[in-house]
Amino acid sequence: MTAISTAPHAATLRTPRRIALGWAFVERQTNLWKRYWAWEIVWLVYGVVNTLAVTFIAQEAGRTGAVSASEVRRLTLFLLIGTLVWAYLSAVLDDMSLVITWERWEGTIEHTLMAPVPRLWHLLGMSAFGVLHAVIRTAAIMACSLPFFTVDLGHASWSAAVMVLAVGSISLVGLGILAGILPLLYPERGVQMSFMVQALVLLISGVYYSVDILPGWLRTVSHLSPATYLLRGIRAALIDGHGLSSQGETLAVLGLFGVVIVPLSLAGFSAAEHWAKKTGRLKRQG
Repeated sequence: MTAISTAPHAATLRTPRRIALGWAFVERQTNLWKRYWAWEIVWLVYGVVNTLAVTFIAQEAGRTGAVSASEVRRLTLFLLIGTLVWAYLSAVLDDMSLVITWERWEGTIEHTLMAPVPRLWHLLGMSAFGVLHAVIRTAAIMACSLPFFTVDLGHASWSAAVMVLAVGSISLVGLGILAGILPLLYPERGVQMSFMVQALVLLISGVYYSVDILPGWLRTVSHLSPATYLLRGIRAALIDGHGLSSQGETLAVLGLFGVVIVPLSLAGFSAAEHWAKKTGRLKRQG
């Protein structure tokens, strides 16, 4: 196969044209997910059931007297936020890996990666769709789950929660691109390996519990996960009503994660793409 050099063409593109190229991948992802709409139903049902199953633990703790009646509502909100943030996070991490796998099944991944499109705008477009898709799916899960529980969000700081989610999503996009490297390099087991990465993030980030209960070495590792700070900030905003003025440290840490992880993920993806092309790993599978 003849390699196509994209650098000269990419260098001549103006910013509006680059943004348009990135948006084209948002539209392409939308059409691809329409084709696989049955999978969306599967993930939506799974997300709702998982949210209900985990959050009902708070009700059981209250019924058995494990926690006082006054603590039940706080525990319910704590678990509900954890499951919803996890649904959002896993959707962002899944998108890149699943699309690469689907493109390999359909035999289009070679065409995508050989097209004269700057890789930066290609990945930004895919990531933008991943964030939008995750927001819509998580909102649907939340709408289906809230009627089952009594939660008090009267003093929640929604502006702080949205800001924490927005800044935290930058580093999640970087993690999603890093996870997308695995199916690129390992055609048969790459997606399963990306699920393993998700499992590690789930363990160390305090999704269903505070990281304070982890063993010392795992608590230290938890500081390397941006999801730890994302969950901490959103819980502080929605449960304790902490506004933007008290979220400065959390936002700064999440911003720092984004500054480090995104360039690292872009460089890693480019290196993996080069190696996959060189070793013929882009051929159709399945």
